[in-house]
Amino acid sequence: MDSKPRIINFPKIIDPRGNLTFFESNNQIPFEIARVFWIYDVPSGETRGGHAYYEQEEIIIALSGSFDVVLTNSDGEFIKVNLSRPNYGIYLSPKTWRHMENLSTNSVALHISSKIFTEEDYIRDFESFKSIVN
Repeated sequence: MDSKPRIINFPKIIDPRGNLTFFESNNQIPFEIARVFWIYDVPSGETRGGHAYYEQEEIIIALSGSFDVVLTNSDGEFIKVNLSRPNYGIYLSPKTWRHMENLSTNSVALHISSKIFTEEDYIRDFESFKSIVN
């Protein structure tokens, strides 16, 4: 599995009554799904995330609205990916530092995860993250 973040395009069924997008484990999702959660009602100017995972893989999708996913490597360099459509998302491998910012009003961020929640899988300190990945 390629460990670089990448955009995943999901099928889009176009219909004049409204479009439909879906994903299926083992087809569009490159891991076994263990947990799904969503983030919403984020106050203006707030950020979410600010961590990495030791083992968890994740896909983030903007189901509604838009936001930026900011990925930071161990040298402090970052890339910013804007998510604004529900038919694509970003795949994040383990040991990828991330946070979300610029969340629009009424945005909904869907997170599809390969692991159930466990605090031990989180890397919450950037200095620790740098030493782990180097």
